[in-house]
Amino acid sequence: QVQLVESGGGLVQPGGSLRLSCAASGSIFRINWMGWYRQAPGKQRELVALITSGGTINYADSVKGRFTISRDNARNTVYLQMNSLKPEDTAVYYCYADSAPYWGQGTQVTVSS
Repeated sequence: QVQLVESGGGLVQPGGSLRLSCAASGSIFRINWMGWYRQAPGKQRELVALITSGGTINYADSVKGRFTISRDNARNTVYLQMNSLKPEDTAVYYCYADSAPYWGQGTQVTVSS
């Protein structure tokens, strides 16, 4: 089993920034891909960004150039730096790890003036 604990969500004005963190524990040797999905009210869960242990990255087109994913393998932690936030980025953000897959509990990000 793998446990994922997220932190860093909140309320921010349009154009602002937030940084999400997700720490993994448990059977982490099973993990290659880690990253983030999000789900807005009334919409399906969608990919935001993923990163492998070797540093291969995949971004959704909607966040390219604004969001940056990174990973600290020594700390088993993945980060999502979100800049130039827009109201349409408002969603619950879920940490993800592959092999099962595994999901975090979710953290709310609200972009509003």
